[in-house]
Amino acid sequence: MFALNFYSPLFVDQLRRGRKTATIRLGNKSHKYRKGQLVWITVGHRHGPKQRIFTAMIDQVDVKPIRELSQRDIERDNPEFRLVEDTMQFLSKIYSREVSIDDTVSVVHFSEVIEFPPLD
Repeated sequence: MFALNFYSPLFVDQLRRGRKTATIRLGNKSHKYRKGQLVWITVGHRHGPKQRIFTAMIDQVDVKPIRELSQRDIERDNPEFRLVEDTMQFLSKIYSREVSIDDTVSVVHFSEVIEFPPLD
């Protein structure tokens, strides 16, 4: 099982409330995440323990230059952001390198899988 991991515990509330339904990752991740794939949504530091928040299904993976991100892409990734520059600054911090408007990103859209007990 693959996981979409988020480093910041600040995202836990957004994830649980369904306000964060996408993640923007630097580079082309279409080979790693595919439509219909089940993944764990987790939060935790790199090389440290992770907390599983829920199981999700990948709904769509869009690969595009940062300059083509829509406001909807940005808000689904982080409801507090409105501008491409906000996303660029955040990605620069996460990836520890300067991110340019021409860099390729993957917008991975996901939705929670609600697991009910089996029907009798």
